[in-house]
Amino acid sequence: MAPIDFPSFDQSVMDGYAVVTSDFEGDGPWELAVRGESRAGEVSSPLQERSACRIFTGAEIPRGADAVVMQEDVVREGGQARFASRPLPGAFVRARATDLAKGSLAIAKGTRLRPSHLGLAAAADAAWLTVARKPTMILLGTGDELRAPGTPPEAGKIAESNCVALRAMGIAAGAEVIVAPFVRDDPSVTVRAFDEALRAADVVVSIGGVSVGDHDLVRAALESLGVELEFWRVAIKPGKPLAVGRKGDRIVLGLPGNPASAMVTFALFGVPLLRAMQGDARPLPSPLRARSGVALKRSAGRLEFARAKLDRATAIPVATPLANQSSGAVTTMAEADALMCIPAECTELHVGDEVDVLLFEDLLA
Repeated sequence: MAPIDFPSFDQSVMDGYAVVTSDFEGDGPWELAVRGESRAGEVSSPLQERSACRIFTGAEIPRGADAVVMQEDVVREGGQARFASRPLPGAFVRARATDLAKGSLAIAKGTRLRPSHLGLAAAADAAWLTVARKPTMILLGTGDELRAPGTPPEAGKIAESNCVALRAMGIAAGAEVIVAPFVRDDPSVTVRAFDEALRAADVVVSIGGVSVGDHDLVRAALESLGVELEFWRVAIKPGKPLAVGRKGDRIVLGLPGNPASAMVTFALFGVPLLRAMQGDARPLPSPLRARSGVALKRSAGRLEFARAKLDRATAIPVATPLANQSSGAVTTMAEADALMCIPAECTELHVGDEVDVLLFEDLLA
């Protein structure tokens, strides 16, 4: 709540002359004596009768004045100022409390703070804000095939990229993020890694190992530790093998291992979760309406989030899916501006059809 009025006094928005409009009687031009000066940071003296006060941007309006005439519209000759036109009351005056009145709502609970909110708080003379505690999140990359980026290449190994991307996404969503050592494809190692993570973090995010292959060990490990799976697998593309579970107040997200799937599912489930844990009143991304830039045919059954480029040159933006929609493609995740939402029941899309899109600037930041 605003502790003071903002602005806290009537102030000039221009360099010029403070006047009282009732002095401008009859036909112009009008001449007034210039008496006094009001500068920013100083307390002004009352306006003297039938006079103008020299005033500068941000300075207090002298008591008795009700308008400012900008200096470009005034001819100054010694101690006299000539005015060619009659000013209107309130001209170039920023009145007290017009931006924010004392006791009014300045920043609502649940607001995701931007730099502009911090500026507002400072302008309202609030030196401190009460904010949510950052949730802690641990990332567990699973699989014998993983190696750290920049380490020597090895046959059968891949440079792990998911933890890098998801760490950045988690930090942008307000979390304290820890990347744990890679978890080998060993049942006891997997159980131990999850046990340690559940003791240390509010949210445990595992990447890979949630499908049904012989080396997909995550689900069994979670169940052995007493994690209650709220759901396992969702009808979306990419990202079908997704697990969400809970143990007490700890939450587990089991994400698929393919990079596009991991990033898309974390954007759709993980980022809103982290925001909601901090009391964000708007944790979910807001869809934007766009027109399809292509025609396509597809099989029904899953809600698809196609990586797309967005052209905003028209009144309704145009979304064009990128060619490579493979769940393992990191290139199109980097190139895309948005996710184009194609309904599960849709089998055919025509050029110009309206669709929802989710902007990466909202999903990933």
